[in-house]
Amino acid sequence: MAGGVMTSQRRLAGAAVVVVAVVAMAATAAEGLVDRKTWLGVWRANRQGPFVGLVVPNAYEMVPVLNSPSFKPSDTIPNMDIQGRRFRFGTIGDQKVVMVMTGLSMLNAGLTTQLLLSLFDVKGIVHWGIAGNANEDLQIGDVTIPEHWAHLSLWNWQRYGDGPENELPLEAAGDYTRELGFLNFSDYTVGQGNPELAANTLNSIWYQPEEIFPVSGTPEERQHAFWVPVSERYYALAGELEGMELPACVNATTCLPRAPRVTRVPRGCSANVYTDNAGYRQFIRSKFGCTPVEMESAAVALVAHQLGVPFLTIRSLSDLAGGGSSLSNEASTFLDIAAQNAVEVMLKFVPLLGRAGAGAAEDM
Repeated sequence: MAGGVMTSQRRLAGAAVVVVAVVAMAATAAEGLVDRKTWLGVWRANRQGPFVGLVVPNAYEMVPVLNSPSFKPSDTIPNMDIQGRRFRFGTIGDQKVVMVMTGLSMLNAGLTTQLLLSLFDVKGIVHWGIAGNANEDLQIGDVTIPEHWAHLSLWNWQRYGDGPENELPLEAAGDYTRELGFLNFSDYTVGQGNPELAANTLNSIWYQPEEIFPVSGTPEERQHAFWVPVSERYYALAGELEGMELPACVNATTCLPRAPRVTRVPRGCSANVYTDNAGYRQFIRSKFGCTPVEMESAAVALVAHQLGVPFLTIRSLSDLAGGGSSLSNEASTFLDIAAQNAVEVMLKFVPLLGRAGAGAAEDM
């Protein structure tokens, strides 16, 4: 009898421990879960979709949209705050939109884009903002629309003493590659006339493609992507904006030499790096053909690409990265006009998506 009582007590004690553990786990996990009330709001919003997803890096690139008469806030869908992001609903022309600000960096841009696409019925993404310029043929204030995007801050940093002929660590396993080329720090050392002084123990960094897991593939079977294409249809539609008139003056005394232009370009480049170095600007222009250089677009591109969602990025040039322009070349001087120009082009572009033939598969 006593043994039975003790056994029962141990079972009860064990059950209590399990219950406490489960409650503790639930309390911890709940911080990262979307609650039932929020899901109900998401469901109600999606009944009015699909939406064009508007993804913007910073407040100074979003506020001009909120202040524009072209953006009509929704009367039926309230703003929704989910996991640190605010989703704003409205229309631009005849297109229903949901807009979200990411914050600075590849990580923020990727997380926010994934959250947007996981929650809402989004038929395509338009991303806009300012960027540094690596293409000296263009001018501050010009608005660029690249056909491809690449992420340039995923590297294999090679040990000192090895060179281009040496295999990288884990290269044989397919984790890393030498196909995309490298930056050798010794090539940029001041005083290269003396080989001993020119040698740099930082050696070389080798650029790497991203590992991706598209929804069209098999889970856990990686693919690789470096240059990510934008939507062919969106890119073609953007060509209609290349004659668009844009303002050239910041104020009565500060103007650009000519009116800014909208131009489609082959390539844009992103990295978790604010590029304000002429040597590196010239290197990535020569090596990769970058025009706009910034910190978010490739992350948006990679997420949209993996999920099969069409997208386009619009980036207005705020400075010649690293200096060398005849204009005042501090980004802060032309930030406002660059941001406004990007917004104006986005507001003209989004209504074009209402034309017949739209559909996620056809738009890729």
